[in-house]
Amino acid sequence: MKKYYKVDAWQVIEEGFDKDYNRVTESIMSLGNGHMGLRGNFAEKYSGDSLQGTYIAGVYYPDKTIVGWWKNGYPEYFAKIANATNFIGIDLKIDDTVIDLNQVEFSSFKRVLNMKEAYLKRSFIVNINNQELEIIEKRFLNQKNKEIAAINYSIKALSGKHKLELKPYLDGNVKNEDANYGDFFWKGEEEINNEQQSLLSMKTKKSNFKVSTAMKWEVNKEYQELKKIKEKNYIADIITLKIEKGETVELKKYIALCTSRDYKKDLVNDQALEKVKSAAADGYQKLFAEHKKAWAKIWQESDIKIEGDLEAQQGIRFNIFHLNQTYTGHDPRLNIGPKGFTGEKYGGLTYWDTEAYCLPFYLATHSQEVAKNLLIYRYKHLEKAIENADKLGLKGALYPMVTINGEECHNEWEITFEEIHRNGAIAHAIKDYIDYTGDQEYIKDYGFEVLAEISRFWADRAHFNPRKDKYMIIGVTGPNEYENNINNNWYTNKIAVWTLKYTLENKEYLKNNYPERYQELVDKLQLSEEDYQLWQDMIEKMYYPYLDDYDIYAQQDGYLDKEQKLVSDLKEEDIPLHKNWSWDKILRSPYIKQADVLQGVYYFEDEFDQASMERHFDFYEPRTVHESSLSPCIYSIIAAEIGRKEKAYQLYLRTARLDLDNYNYDTDDGLHITSMAGTWMSIVKGFAGYEVKDSQLQFRPFLPKAWESYDFMIIFRGRRIKVEVNKEKIIFELEAGKKLTLKVYAEEYQLSAEQKLIIEK
Repeated sequence: MKKYYKVDAWQVIEEGFDKDYNRVTESIMSLGNGHMGLRGNFAEKYSGDSLQGTYIAGVYYPDKTIVGWWKNGYPEYFAKIANATNFIGIDLKIDDTVIDLNQVEFSSFKRVLNMKEAYLKRSFIVNINNQELEIIEKRFLNQKNKEIAAINYSIKALSGKHKLELKPYLDGNVKNEDANYGDFFWKGEEEINNEQQSLLSMKTKKSNFKVSTAMKWEVNKEYQELKKIKEKNYIADIITLKIEKGETVELKKYIALCTSRDYKKDLVNDQALEKVKSAAADGYQKLFAEHKKAWAKIWQESDIKIEGDLEAQQGIRFNIFHLNQTYTGHDPRLNIGPKGFTGEKYGGLTYWDTEAYCLPFYLATHSQEVAKNLLIYRYKHLEKAIENADKLGLKGALYPMVTINGEECHNEWEITFEEIHRNGAIAHAIKDYIDYTGDQEYIKDYGFEVLAEISRFWADRAHFNPRKDKYMIIGVTGPNEYENNINNNWYTNKIAVWTLKYTLENKEYLKNNYPERYQELVDKLQLSEEDYQLWQDMIEKMYYPYLDDYDIYAQQDGYLDKEQKLVSDLKEEDIPLHKNWSWDKILRSPYIKQADVLQGVYYFEDEFDQASMERHFDFYEPRTVHESSLSPCIYSIIAAEIGRKEKAYQLYLRTARLDLDNYNYDTDDGLHITSMAGTWMSIVKGFAGYEVKDSQLQFRPFLPKAWESYDFMIIFRGRRIKVEVNKEKIIFELEAGKKLTLKVYAEEYQLSAEQKLIIEK
């Protein structure tokens, strides 16, 4: 953990430059707008350690799999979001000195991520032959017109006269650091650079995505010379001009990035050129004004305000900011990668994190369509999920552990074949969406097909043990990935049975309310009474491992056979285990990477009374090392539920500042985007006790001791509700929409636009 950035409510501020920490800061200072994103790299040349990163949503390369021992069912490729054309580049030469902060003398360095208005600003002073010049760069990715980016780059002479060479460029020769075999993922299509147009067109190999990046620039001072450069996968303009003390040269660079995902291939170039021309005509200030306005609306609906704890305030806004940069819901073909646009780890692809952690955030802070598109993404991949199960010799649908197009990309057998609980999260997301929105139509239009095929998979993957008269699911990996090839992981068995039960409930719902559609689905899916009978039998006879001495569910068969040690028994040099222990030692240990049984307690809390939740928490939390970013939030929510307020708060701080303080020493390769939704959940679901039951909003708020107050917004069925919790009162305000009834501490209240609801503590 490292406290490196200044604490501020709306900004992340780096003062002074630590070269050894640059990759971490590049991750922290990333920008995105749902269509594209980039790390917080320098515009000018930098020869120090850096991961140059520009990423485009949905544009990937199928990188050939690396496997030591091939097994049937392995995917042939791991899709990687392709590191695309570097469009921020502006090289600078002052007199005869190339500005490279790894080489030149500089001072007053400052890099600032402004989260309120979603821009990155960087400033520093260089000393050239004992004369100083101040350089300031400000960039943003337009949130309204997502194919547009703009950069304002200025040089002010604080002393002396100087010759400047500014070189705005587009560089397509960027390689993915995570390429399995060092391949270059791109093929150059076209370079155009003349007086009228500047464009670089690239195409991904194998997947054939065409990406065209167009550039325009303007400078506020007459230049002496302009030189046009066109090389392989690279175009640039060298602008030569002079500057004197007190003068400022300002270069504005406009970018348009268009892809064949959105246009026919033969139109992509024209679209990029037309859009960059329009952006330049609008000008930097107008583009930024519309961008700022779009972000104001986002913050109006998703901000959380905390009084009394600036670190907590910065942490939650940082997480909300990056979630809103990563996914906007404008395109149902897209989903949420664990690293978003901030790095290359995990290939930028989709995991079960989306359904388990991200969906609640988007349900409560965005329009219904945004969350629905996350579910539609999985529906459109149903056929691929059926193919995936078939490759393993199983019926039904097994959704991939890692994917971008519906095909499995993961190639570790203990994950690819065994971490099948992911199916349950995808099924549960359907319930979460319908419960929250009331959109029952989703079941008949999309949801039942997914549920039925997942249920069919569970029925085939489990087996009946006649000796115990129980169904079992063996050879699995649960959410705790520090256990592999185990038998009867409680959470896996539980989520499987829940899915079967929920599918049968919806079968009855469709049969009674949409009989014609139900029959269509039965015919399409070839469902039979035998299927339903088997599912019901599994519901009644599933085996769940139990620890009688502790009166809790066992994580899996044989868990207590391990030497029972606690996290408090570990030495400081042991942590993190995955970096300091052999895999063999980890697998033999009792230590838990992330919420496993507690993931089930969180999902199915209505089945646990207070005492039972406490027993499960008290047994499993001391054994959990939280070495997954997804872990602390679940424990925080449960701690809040059982009244462990201080513990809930400690766990919240860990998840809120996971990346800002680099808790796990891995922020250099990108941020933990999906776990950021868990930070929001820790406050809204944990501290505020927010949930939806029987179509009704319910709350049981408390205020952490360190805080004076907090407030947040909830978007619920066309309404926008502000909730404030302070030391004396809980205040609800209906800012938009129709009146409603809600519950606070199990008491019902009416809330209307005419009057705030104030509940004294």
